[in-house]
Amino acid sequence: MNAKTLYALIGAAVLALIAAWWINSTQKPASESPESTRVLLPGFRDQVNDVNTITFTGADSKVFATLKRGSNGWTIADKAGYPADVAKLREFLLKLADATVVEQKTSNPKRYGELGLSDVKEKDASGVLVTLDGPKQPVRLIVGNFNGGGGGGTFVRRDGEAQALLVKGNLSVDKTVAAWEKKDLADIPANRIRQVTLTNPDGKVLKVYKDQAGDANFKVADVPKGREVSSEFVANTLGAALAGLKADDALPAKDAAPEGKVYKANYVAFDGVSVDATAWAKDGKDYAQFSASLDNAAAAAYIDTDQARAKAEFESFAEAANKKPADEKPAGTTDAAGAKPAAEVPKPLAVSDPAKDKAERVKTLSDEVASLNKSFSGWTFVLPSYKFGSFDKSMDDMLKPIEKKPDAKDAKAPVKPAAKPAPKPEPAAKS
Repeated sequence: MNAKTLYALIGAAVLALIAAWWINSTQKPASESPESTRVLLPGFRDQVNDVNTITFTGADSKVFATLKRGSNGWTIADKAGYPADVAKLREFLLKLADATVVEQKTSNPKRYGELGLSDVKEKDASGVLVTLDGPKQPVRLIVGNFNGGGGGGTFVRRDGEAQALLVKGNLSVDKTVAAWEKKDLADIPANRIRQVTLTNPDGKVLKVYKDQAGDANFKVADVPKGREVSSEFVANTLGAALAGLKADDALPAKDAAPEGKVYKANYVAFDGVSVDATAWAKDGKDYAQFSASLDNAAAAAYIDTDQARAKAEFESFAEAANKKPADEKPAGTTDAAGAKPAAEVPKPLAVSDPAKDKAERVKTLSDEVASLNKSFSGWTFVLPSYKFGSFDKSMDDMLKPIEKKPDAKDAKAPVKPAAKPAPKPEPAAKS
């Protein structure tokens, strides 16, 4: 082989290597490209806490929710300043801050609709324009479809840019203002409730109660003579109405006042906290308004009783700690091995300083009532139907059905004898 041929072969080999490298690099999965290693919104992670306004804009450029941060925290401008769901809001912002690009998609505007990334000016746009104000560089991002069937990820497009992107995770935006409202209203468990009084629109009253906080079931008061409750558990759902109480929506109270058949409910806790509810139904939705108060006398009596119990338990514990059998005491000691004298047993605040303990507990209850009224005041709430079912109960719902007795006239009517069968014809005489 001469030198010329050798050089030609080497040149061909080099060209082949270059071609192979080029083909391989152009066919790399997008996830291995530099695009995939960068975050969707560079620098935004350090400015999340600077966001003070979030605007969600849907099709036809209609804004469906504007969340603002002010002196009262995050509120919803479109709902007369009703509190926003801060946990949900923050989770969304952190998802945006941590979002990374998986791959580039189309930059052809004609294909944006397939990904939910059409300009929101269009009437049939299915995506949402998310605008974040506050950071040095405001964010404007169109969030499109969730690519659940394609292994996860969300299609997005930075507003003003042609390039569509697939980013990791689910950044889907709830498209109703109600979805961004604070839902939690109250959480008073049934074991705190002493009495529930329901007043129906016709004025009839149903009262259920517990004698002691530790009672397993609520009792029904004033059961009519000759009637029985359907079960020992029948009234328990009434006492749980304020446990995990959430709203589906909220409206200014002045725009949604009680009307039609109105139900009243009063919940009284053993510790003196009381909640009043007014509920009604309209156009297939269930509405309610609430207010809370504290009976200071009842709170004081409850705390006194609880302190007396705490003192008795402490004295019993201290006495037991100093009473071990003599054979457990080492020689030369007077106390049981390892036992502390009563004076050294730590005293709970209810025993060591009852006045301070009482003041702190009354303050805790007062703060709870203030917090409840902050959530309740000025608003009418749309409730889940299962919660409204705790307000419209009557005595009949608590009792066993009345057994139907036979009608008195039927009971006195003589019993008709059964009809006698027709006589059989006699056989004809033989001739």
